[in-house]
Amino acid sequence: MKSSPQKILSGLKREYPEAGCALRHADPFQLLVATILSAQCTDERVNKVTPGLFKKYPTPRAFSQVDPKELEQEIRSTGFYHQKARWIIGASRTLVDRFGSVVPKEMDSLTQLTGVARKTANVVLGTAYGIAAGVVVDTHVKRLSQRMGFTKQSDPVKIERDLMALVPRKDWIWFSHAMILHGRRVCKAISPRCDQCSLRKDCPYPRASNAKSR
Repeated sequence: MKSSPQKILSGLKREYPEAGCALRHADPFQLLVATILSAQCTDERVNKVTPGLFKKYPTPRAFSQVDPKELEQEIRSTGFYHQKARWIIGASRTLVDRFGSVVPKEMDSLTQLTGVARKTANVVLGTAYGIAAGVVVDTHVKRLSQRMGFTKQSDPVKIERDLMALVPRKDWIWFSHAMILHGRRVCKAISPRCDQCSLRKDCPYPRASNAKSR
């Protein structure tokens, strides 16, 4: 049976109709910081770190003035804390100096911030502002898109381009959240639960996996 991307998309809609961002935040700046921290880290861990972090440093200016070593200790448990501290401080300084401490609503402006590439910018634009400028491509979205036959690319920018052509623009924001949820719960990197997957009859991956195991 031929796989059907559109049927998979319909199945995702049925399975995760209310999919949304798991990072807790009160405003676009908090979401920006939380998304930077989420690189190579679980949202659950980030959500444990950010309440105290935002209480101590409530504004871009506060983050822009913090001692890097101090911030590193605050975010140490999220991993890659040297780099993340540099990104957060750098992004905060640019926000203060060039954007009046306001997180911009344009992709070109957001990607001028230290540590912010298209993935992070798409998270902020989509979740904080409701702007569908593109599709978030994280490790889950990349893995699932390849398995489901949505793309043959490995570069995130090229994967995003394929997904933007396949998924209706009105669904771009929801789609990424749904794929991430499905990746965490079912289509895991190691030992995907194909037997428990509601999308398996339309997905090429279970058949490809079975063929390899013969």
